[in-house]
Amino acid sequence: MGSTVTSTEPAPTATASSRPGYGQLLRTRGAWTFLLPGFAARQPFAMLTISIVLLVQHTTGSYGAAGATAAVTGVSMALFAPYSGRLADRYGQRTVLVPGVLAHTLAGLTLTALALAHAPLWALFAAAVPTGASVPQVGPMVRARWGVTLKDSPLMTTAAAFESVTDELTFVVGPLLATALCTTVTPAAGLVTEAALTLVGGLLFAAQKRTQPSVTGDGHARVEHTSALRVPGVRVLIATFLGIGSVFGGMQVSLAAFTESIGEPGLNGVLYGTFAAGNMLSGVVCGAIAWKTAPQHRLLVGYTALALAASALWTAHSVPLLAALGLLVGMCIAPTLITGYTLVESLVPAGARTEAFTWLTGAVALGQAAAVTVAGQLEDRLWGGAGFLVPMAGTVLALLTLVALRSRLAARSHGRTAARGVGHRAHVTVD
Repeated sequence: MGSTVTSTEPAPTATASSRPGYGQLLRTRGAWTFLLPGFAARQPFAMLTISIVLLVQHTTGSYGAAGATAAVTGVSMALFAPYSGRLADRYGQRTVLVPGVLAHTLAGLTLTALALAHAPLWALFAAAVPTGASVPQVGPMVRARWGVTLKDSPLMTTAAAFESVTDELTFVVGPLLATALCTTVTPAAGLVTEAALTLVGGLLFAAQKRTQPSVTGDGHARVEHTSALRVPGVRVLIATFLGIGSVFGGMQVSLAAFTESIGEPGLNGVLYGTFAAGNMLSGVVCGAIAWKTAPQHRLLVGYTALALAASALWTAHSVPLLAALGLLVGMCIAPTLITGYTLVESLVPAGARTEAFTWLTGAVALGQAAAVTVAGQLEDRLWGGAGFLVPMAGTVLALLTLVALRSRLAARSHGRTAARGVGHRAHVTVD
């Protein structure tokens, strides 16, 4: 989001200014050494679910089986991601990332081979568990590296918005790439490419040691390693991010079913890319606005808009209308994600923020997993487009939770924290 902070002293690695921008951010020394491999390594996250859905649906003929397999992957990731983040906070990103990348590559290729061999569903589930558990948490790691590179520079708000745009760009490129590979090359091409990008991008990212957050007491105050889940506001944010995950999962399955029903499966990537493009565009706009309202209020307004837009999806029965509604839903997602990550900065001590980020990432994955399961069953058992009811239900329930527990999002003092976190106590965006 647009910066509202001014500084009279330059940050150690970036020149501060009263109006920091994306160009100035990208000129920060050392930034590109982790941005480029980080982008490649986080790309598979956007490819994984849709690649599994398309491959398993092709080999089994069932969206229910495809959604269930993808759901097992998502649940596994949601359960293990926070522990990956906690280990990265304690022992360093490289220590966690290298074995995780190798394990994920092997697990993903195993899942692909089993699907092509028409293995029973229980075998697909068994392979899906390690595939999800080992998904590299590169996004939170990149955010933590910005904190090391910029420290308390006013460019932190710009970096947060930039990370949101980068995340959304992956959800434009990823589904398009996966769908194109699965529909024009072979149904297994999506997962194979996902595994290759994870391996190459992950290892290159792990090799960048200089920008990795320190895990030793280098003169700063020590951080007590307590779980971010103990912070009440984090639990509220997890509920809201579950609703966002229901949008991603419901859209992926329902768009695939819709485009197949009209005989144009290649449009799936285009429609989902339009939805993701809305995310990216609104993320860019959020980064250019100097917000004056509190993030708690922005979250409520943004989430209300998201729930209203998602509630209209099931009424669309044509490609142009579905594309327009998808674009609108996408435009509502980025502001809620950005604001949610902003609140982590004011709610969570610096030494637990990577874990907090992974809890939120895991919540999106868990919501997505539940959504692909339910949407797949609805598409198989009810009418075409019934899966679009899932984003409506997920966002409405999350909105009700957010309204009821919004007081827990008020910022509280963290006491003594280390300066190596993503910012310090300022309200900055971190998606």
